[in-house]
Amino acid sequence: MTAKAEPSGAAALPHDNTIMSAHDATSISGPAPAAMAGTESAVFASPAAPSLALGVIGNCAFNAMVDAHGRIVWCCLPRFDGDPVFNALLDPDRGSHFGIEIENLASAKQWYEPNTAVLRTQLFDSAGQGIEITDFAPRFYSRSRFFRPMTLVRRVRPIQGSPRIRVALDLRYDWGRKTPEITRGSNHVRFVSGDLTLRLNTDAPISHVLSKTPFVCSREYNFLLGADETLTDGIADTARHFEQETISYWRKWVQRLDVPLEWQDAVIRAAITLKMSLFEDTGAIIAAMTTSIPEHADSGRNWDYRYCWLRDAFFVVRALNSLSEVGTMEDYLRWLSNVVVAARGEHIQPLYGIGLERELPESLMNHLGGYRNMGPVRVGNQAQEHFQHDVYGNIVLGSAQAFHDKRLLSPAGVAEFTQLEAVGEQAIRVYGTPDAGMWELRTRARVHTSSALMSWAACDRLAKIAAHLDLPHRAAYWRDHADRMREEILAKSWNEQRQAFAESFGGKELDASVLLMAEVNFIDPKDPRFISTVDAMEKSLCDGPYMRRYEAADDFGKPETAFNICTFWRIDALARIGRKKEAREIFETMLAARNTLGLLSEDTHPVTREMWGNYPQTYSMVGIINAAMRLSAPWDSVI
Repeated sequence: MTAKAEPSGAAALPHDNTIMSAHDATSISGPAPAAMAGTESAVFASPAAPSLALGVIGNCAFNAMVDAHGRIVWCCLPRFDGDPVFNALLDPDRGSHFGIEIENLASAKQWYEPNTAVLRTQLFDSAGQGIEITDFAPRFYSRSRFFRPMTLVRRVRPIQGSPRIRVALDLRYDWGRKTPEITRGSNHVRFVSGDLTLRLNTDAPISHVLSKTPFVCSREYNFLLGADETLTDGIADTARHFEQETISYWRKWVQRLDVPLEWQDAVIRAAITLKMSLFEDTGAIIAAMTTSIPEHADSGRNWDYRYCWLRDAFFVVRALNSLSEVGTMEDYLRWLSNVVVAARGEHIQPLYGIGLERELPESLMNHLGGYRNMGPVRVGNQAQEHFQHDVYGNIVLGSAQAFHDKRLLSPAGVAEFTQLEAVGEQAIRVYGTPDAGMWELRTRARVHTSSALMSWAACDRLAKIAAHLDLPHRAAYWRDHADRMREEILAKSWNEQRQAFAESFGGKELDASVLLMAEVNFIDPKDPRFISTVDAMEKSLCDGPYMRRYEAADDFGKPETAFNICTFWRIDALARIGRKKEAREIFETMLAARNTLGLLSEDTHPVTREMWGNYPQTYSMVGIINAAMRLSAPWDSVI
């Protein structure tokens, strides 16, 4: 894209959530420059106001986040759950960052190169001079494998006039507690601390970079931050080659997607974001790229989501499969098979580290202020200690397509089925017993309907897999268990007074997770009981188009924000029961709730429409794909 931006003299930075086409640039005005008394009184604008108006780049090895003014505010290395060497997202006053700033900033605009994970940011000064920053993480096929180095590439070029810029590179280690030792060469800087040394290769003046001295941007400059290795080619040549090949990779990847007719830009951006959530080295899929973004203001609901939840990963795999992108499923099943084999038919945790780590103890980083100074900042997640019985169904559901899909390089067979049967036996054992539920309640255990539902799903899919593999006795065994569970769930979760399926056996409170009954084909969505449940939830869980998770107060009281995936479950349920017009209207509302780059976090405030919770949330991006696939007009309506 080569669009030229006109400068704007707006005096305030609006938090504009209006979504434009992925092929359009989105303008964001910056603060007006201060009056100049001389050349040295020029102003380099303050960082963009803390928000989730962030671009995300990544290459399935690491990721980084760029704010509306082109400042990298979050980047964990050497992998998704590592040390945030740039952590300003969680400490807006003192945090580390990597900025390329323009003198007297007047306006900014930001967009993704269409159908890629390459981000463009344009900054203009008060005189109309401007620069363009290109940010990406290299990813392309080379030498018979995917090349995805731990390298962050930033390219800056003048697009109007000869503006002055300043490189503000403040890199820290150990969650901001350690300032690295710096050594320099003719075209590189090394940041040394303990076991991790990062190297910045650049053709910009090293002296200006280290001293943060402003200089005129009269030509293109390149910055490659990554492993402590010497480049084999020139800096500019390497950066240019990496950009061309990375754009080509993403566009070819998108070209192979089976997208719906409508909302293609939204689906493509969601799919790319989900792909960037895959840690390709092991096959794990993280729930989100951040930690400790509160679910609503000052809520204390600050969690670390940089790990692999089996539940969330199943939904990611299912959404990408619906677009005919099965490569992610094959990578994930690599990781999942290790979890299953290691469990040896016993308890399986709801989440693991992306390297299969079982222990993820929580700790607090009290030296960090937190997002908008709303701590605490947590590292690790206590939920790894929980018993969440839906996990067994999520494992089988996430694996089921591999037994039926003939496109796969390594289709599943009898050996894999035998492994899954051990998971199914555990689903039988825990069925009907109390657990923490899918919402990970820390102080309350019940026989949750959603957990029982997933035990049923495990048995149901194992029966179908056995039949496909021509194992009639095993098919009958699993079908008997599935039928028994189904009858009991329908009886014990139904609340006659509420005329709805309740969140637990014998309970009376409502929970959006019950809507999954239709999604996993447990019940005909036209069944009067399911329709009545949807009606009851709309009265008690919905704030207009938005849906909360549950009625009851939890460990922190009652949530103030809507949980995005629940709203998408409602959209799916409405479409299935024949209320498609309403479903489309709510979907459009959710699309409008995205940030200017088309991304969603975990939660949306029903009044302000502000995004809260960890970001970008895979659950939420999954919802965009599922809703579009469910609601779109068919291709044969126009061709």
